[in-house]
Amino acid sequence: MRIACLGGGPAGLYFAISMKLRDPSCDVVVLERNRADDTFGWGVVLSDETLGNLHANDPVSAATIRTHFAYWDDVATLHMGQKMLSTGHGFCGIGRKRLLMILQERAIELGVDLRFETEVGAASDYMQDFDVVVACDGLNSKTRLDFADTFKPDIDTRLCPFVWLGTHQKFDDAFTFIFEQTEKGWVWAHAYQFDDDTATFIVECSQATYDAYGFADLSQQESIAICEEIFKDHLGGHALMTNANHIRGSAWIKFPRVLCETWSHENVVLMGDAAATAHFSIGSGTKLALESAISLAEHLHNSPTRADAFAAYEDSRRLEVLRLQSAARNSVEWFEDVERYLHLDPVQLNYSLLTRSQRISHENLRARDPNWLASAEKWFQDQAAAPPTSPPRAPMFAPFQLRDMRLKNRVVVSPMAQYKATGGTPGDWHLIHYGERAKGGAGLVYTEMTCTSANGRITPGCPGLYAPEHENGWARLVDFVHSETDAKICCQIGHAGRKGSTNIGWEGMDTPLEHGNWPLLSASDLPWSVANATPRAMTRADMDSVTAEFVAAAQMADRAGFDMIELHAAHGYLISSFISPLSNIREDGYGGSLDNRMRYPLEVFGAMRKVWPDAKPMSVRISANDWAGDDGLTPQDAVAVAKMFQDAGADIIDVSAGQTSTQGQPVYGRMFQTPFSDRIRNEAGIKTMAVGNIFEADHVNSILMAGRADLVCLGRPHLADPYWTLRTATDLGDRHATWPLPYEAGRDQAWRLADKQTETGGTK
Repeated sequence: MRIACLGGGPAGLYFAISMKLRDPSCDVVVLERNRADDTFGWGVVLSDETLGNLHANDPVSAATIRTHFAYWDDVATLHMGQKMLSTGHGFCGIGRKRLLMILQERAIELGVDLRFETEVGAASDYMQDFDVVVACDGLNSKTRLDFADTFKPDIDTRLCPFVWLGTHQKFDDAFTFIFEQTEKGWVWAHAYQFDDDTATFIVECSQATYDAYGFADLSQQESIAICEEIFKDHLGGHALMTNANHIRGSAWIKFPRVLCETWSHENVVLMGDAAATAHFSIGSGTKLALESAISLAEHLHNSPTRADAFAAYEDSRRLEVLRLQSAARNSVEWFEDVERYLHLDPVQLNYSLLTRSQRISHENLRARDPNWLASAEKWFQDQAAAPPTSPPRAPMFAPFQLRDMRLKNRVVVSPMAQYKATGGTPGDWHLIHYGERAKGGAGLVYTEMTCTSANGRITPGCPGLYAPEHENGWARLVDFVHSETDAKICCQIGHAGRKGSTNIGWEGMDTPLEHGNWPLLSASDLPWSVANATPRAMTRADMDSVTAEFVAAAQMADRAGFDMIELHAAHGYLISSFISPLSNIREDGYGGSLDNRMRYPLEVFGAMRKVWPDAKPMSVRISANDWAGDDGLTPQDAVAVAKMFQDAGADIIDVSAGQTSTQGQPVYGRMFQTPFSDRIRNEAGIKTMAVGNIFEADHVNSILMAGRADLVCLGRPHLADPYWTLRTATDLGDRHATWPLPYEAGRDQAWRLADKQTETGGTK
């Protein structure tokens, strides 16, 4: 088999080595336009896991590589004059030039034909002369461009400019992140040692800061001089260096995230950065290249046909590439928004940095560095004003104060429709349902959306607060929660708007009733869908009437004893229909601009806040994203919406998303709505609650510890397990949660079993 590798970087060289190890008779040629000792960039980073994979593939080159690695377990964050250090991360660095020389020597030893200083064309120039053409020709792959219609590359150029530099300053104790505030904006560096004398020093900033410095118009040396001045306190008198002298003008670039739909065409196959890239902030680009090289060689050697080999290679690597790119996306977006977090205490900033990719969880950090995490958890408890005598506990068990309401922990039972009310009155089902969840250990329990009128219901099974029997039913329930548990309870109050007069959930979500329908109101006369009735656009008289209903409901909620109320201004219901431009096309003072669209929601909120006791908190649930691009409400708009509600007296924003229009195209995933809470909290300085596919203690603790929300709402987990909080505390080894007195025998058994399992290293 004759094979051409287009590009002599780590991907091409390591594939050539891997192929010759499997089939010494194959003829492998590596074509590289640069000289053998040229290199661009400085050091590369590999994990212990990748080193293990290299050793299993080729112990000879792996042993040589290991002798030249700089190892570190620590990650350091330097910010506001403080250095935060955590350990147990297991990384190593090697100079890119050294790595290439090792791979070149090993390739020559195995009989690979290395041809340097050879101009490399696109794969189409070699397809006739070779059985397989491996296009590992980098970010700007000619082959990927030549066959773009087949490969269908998706290239996403990220936002922050960066420049790849080196220095003789030592960073041998840790992978180091440095954040410096300048008069022109924040600038930060990623620094790590890769040999005894040299460290990589990547400088990055926002586009606004880049423009303020005028880096685009400066030479490399002028840019370097500015960077040396910015980071002089960290360079120990050492210079910053570039090895990109071949580039004229500025060497600053933006990172292109590359992913191809298909990786092969006839006898051509993509590998390395030509096929997919991972951002340098998680240090996985070289890992992807080397491990893909192993995979391609293995499948070419073992598959019956070339087509089978290419298909198996792509199938085996795509999931790992997507996984790494997902982590890389989380990481790069954190850095793109880093100025949002630089006001945080260094402890919280460091935690946020360490967990940015979501590959490292709260308990994973505990396994890596239990002492640092314990100190961070102590800091969190102190910030929460926990009593000085409180034992060490995870963030989810920290108390939380809103006005005069003090929660014992940060776990919230989300509003979840039950569709079991009779004529709007909550009954025994609601007493048992909410009572069980209040007994289950959560700090705060929400009711489902409770409607302000019969015509404001979503379904005939929805509860209300518009008749004396409703108030009595809720008072019975609230009295039970207060007398038998230490949970607090919040009433979510809303009006269905154009999404009303529909079937209960399990009989057809959002589908209209077959009979007994009631008239609908909304911001505009736009039906929810073609199947739903058309609502009447609200008149001023309608607005006054509905506002009065919200006020009456708030007063009933107070008399019923609720600790807190929430205005439901999300999910396409009445108040939400005013906020979203997809449902509000009014041409009067209540439509058009966001300020106008917010007028009526703020009127309703203000009227409710006026009659709701000052000592009791009030929240608002919003949909922070219509998931409809720029046509709908955007996350940026949501920050402004949250500020307006805060200015009107809201104590916390319950940040949901979507369900506002059938046009919405949500992007699901674990914790998929938490970024909206994060943005509102840290850009606007407003307390928030996070919701959306949160189901593990690790999720809750990482959201809180990283400062992405102040409270965390879990819905479906509490449907499956009313005692989710108590069970989770048991699993975490927390022995300080309060159980109902009749259940203490069960508690003791659960604790004994959990302790025994921990001692024996068993799994559930």
